[in-house]
Amino acid sequence: VIIFSITIFVNMKNKNFLAAGLIIGSMLVSSFSFYCWQIVYTPNILVNKEEIIFNIPTGADFKYVQNSLYDLGIVNDIVSFSFLSKLKRYDESVKSGSYLIKADMSNNDVINMLRSGDQIPIKLTYSHARSLQDLAGKIASYLEFDSATMILNLSNRDVASSYGFTKETFMCMFLPNTYEVYITDQPKAVLNRIYSAYKTFWNSERTAMAKSLNLSPEQVIILASIVDAETNQMDEAPTIAGVYINRLNKNIKLQADPTLVFALGDFNIKRVLKRHMQINSPYNTYKYRGLPPGPINIPSIAAIEAVLNYEKNDYLYFCANPDFSGKHIFARTLSQHNKNARLLHLALNNKKIYK
Repeated sequence: VIIFSITIFVNMKNKNFLAAGLIIGSMLVSSFSFYCWQIVYTPNILVNKEEIIFNIPTGADFKYVQNSLYDLGIVNDIVSFSFLSKLKRYDESVKSGSYLIKADMSNNDVINMLRSGDQIPIKLTYSHARSLQDLAGKIASYLEFDSATMILNLSNRDVASSYGFTKETFMCMFLPNTYEVYITDQPKAVLNRIYSAYKTFWNSERTAMAKSLNLSPEQVIILASIVDAETNQMDEAPTIAGVYINRLNKNIKLQADPTLVFALGDFNIKRVLKRHMQINSPYNTYKYRGLPPGPINIPSIAAIEAVLNYEKNDYLYFCANPDFSGKHIFARTLSQHNKNARLLHLALNNKKIYK
């Protein structure tokens, strides 16, 4: 009886230990599972904060990502983020780019985004440039490559030819606009995007309008660049365009002061003088007939439309209004133009503007 009682007691004790072990084990498994669930799914990124753009430069490693996320206050618990990153092997495949990180993202969500390279495009914008060097700097300021890399492409005749342009007319392709590109894009990808927009702009309607003027799209842009340099009063741009088209049709030299300024490379000139007109350059429209070989700036869309929709008039001359309003005075005859020009010269002298 005693032995039987002891056996029952031992069996009951073992069962209690087993039950206790099962309970404790279940609690540990539950706790671990809950912790794992928290690591993966609970918000750990920008908790109760605004979304931001997070940039990872080319060549950055996982340590850079860790430090940046922590230093910028993007991640709350860097340990859990790092632990899951290594489980998902993100630490072995960091991809550069610009990423939109939203408020209250989980570790899993942000790691999946970064690991897949699901970056967002940036908006590349330029509205004016006087030269390819100027343009290269504006484009490169948005992207990872530098302006020297961009100018190597913009000044390359073979690159220009691949898009149907000469080195001189290549700037015609760069219409002022806002383009969606990726910060990691190389020059070729950016040029392809800009060329696509150029082809879209020159639809059948605009191409037909250019043809009716006996001009190619590139020639329209070259003329628009002169018009744009002549005035910042777009309401008179179609009139100025009409003057130049009249001169082209009559084979009269354009005699456009902005082309001389471009040829001289001195954009501080406020008064074009006879000595300026002696420069031997294909951009000297006082010396050579017709349009210069390329644009003298990136013209505004308004200036391009002003050429396509030029005012049909019989003016052959114009000069700045001596009241310095930014407007111009137009003339049909040389004698009338000379009178207008004398008034302008007197006004410039009175203001002591001699060069």
